[in-house]
Amino acid sequence: MSLMDWFSGRVFKLVHGNNLVYNTCWEDPRLDRVALELTPSDNVMVITSAGCNALDYALTGPNSVHAVDMNPRQNALLELKLAAIRDLEYEDFYRMFGDGRLPGVVPIYEQKLRARLTPFAVAYWDKRIKRFFDNARRPFYFRGTSGAFARMLKLYTDRVIRVRPVIDELLAAETLEQQQEIYYSQLKEKFWSRTMKFALNRDTTLSMVGVPKAQRRQIDTQYKGGIVQFIEDCMEAVFAKLPLQDNYFWRVYMTGSYAPDCCPEYLVPENFEQLRSSLADRIHIHTDSVQGFLEKHDGEISRFILLDHMDWLSDRFFPLLESEWKAILDKASSSARVLWRSGGLRTDFLNDVRVVRNGAEVALPELLKMNQALAEELHEKDRVHTYGSFYIADIAA
Repeated sequence: MSLMDWFSGRVFKLVHGNNLVYNTCWEDPRLDRVALELTPSDNVMVITSAGCNALDYALTGPNSVHAVDMNPRQNALLELKLAAIRDLEYEDFYRMFGDGRLPGVVPIYEQKLRARLTPFAVAYWDKRIKRFFDNARRPFYFRGTSGAFARMLKLYTDRVIRVRPVIDELLAAETLEQQQEIYYSQLKEKFWSRTMKFALNRDTTLSMVGVPKAQRRQIDTQYKGGIVQFIEDCMEAVFAKLPLQDNYFWRVYMTGSYAPDCCPEYLVPENFEQLRSSLADRIHIHTDSVQGFLEKHDGEISRFILLDHMDWLSDRFFPLLESEWKAILDKASSSARVLWRSGGLRTDFLNDVRVVRNGAEVALPELLKMNQALAEELHEKDRVHTYGSFYIADIAA
């Protein structure tokens, strides 16, 4: 391992081992709903992240949703959302997680939410609830490490290159043609300054938004122009090639809040009521690794959503990747399906994964039936558009 790899790994571990990293999910659940084809009999496992998509899947009415994350701070955020769904009125819930601000949050938290939380979540939110949710200058969506990056981005657009009116105009555009005209004529050249490209080429910056060295290396080797060109092309797709009107992922990081007509499904009034009435009880939270959860879980899982975390395991932690797939195969139902994303254009590292099935060692791809056509079709429509590839695989019986 080179000195730079060692240093990058230490920075990434420091960022992810001590912080709430994700304050909102960065995967498009609209695509996942099509890919997963969830039914009332499905038992779902998803990496928690900020919990938004666990709530989204619950709205489709599966039997259960197991949210699993090794970072207890991510699970503490989902716990807080579930407590708020059960005990807040919709208006306060929306202020808290739609606006990212709930004035007077401390007594509300103490009287209505705190008793529902686990001891870790209590200790975490006791120290942060006021600072994160009752701050006139800095809303919740500029908190956590990814939120800090979003805040830096806003400072850059507002105070350095001074394009806030252009961004507001872009978000208000009613047609794709209007978006393209605004982006190409007023924003692109100013935004992609030498300073911005330098910042996005730093591992420290990438660590803030959850890009480990292994994932960065994949992009650098597979994408012409490397990581900076990849990010620039992704943003061009978001702002000039896909409609922005319902793109709540980028809106919240560009403004610090959602809008009532541009927000995750769990923030829509009727969906909030559905979650409160029964569906929230189907969500179960586990602070564990994917492998650890599966080995302890009593029952089968029919839908696995692995986000992009296999990228993280693909180099120095490859034995853990193989152990994880063994656990997945051991707990998969006869109709199990797996979704994952990657920063790279390909997940070739899976070709080297070996597992034992029926007493014989086999290559993992032999056990997966890939739906490449649907995955590529959905990937083109991805509103986030920061992943290099998307995968849908059924596990062979």
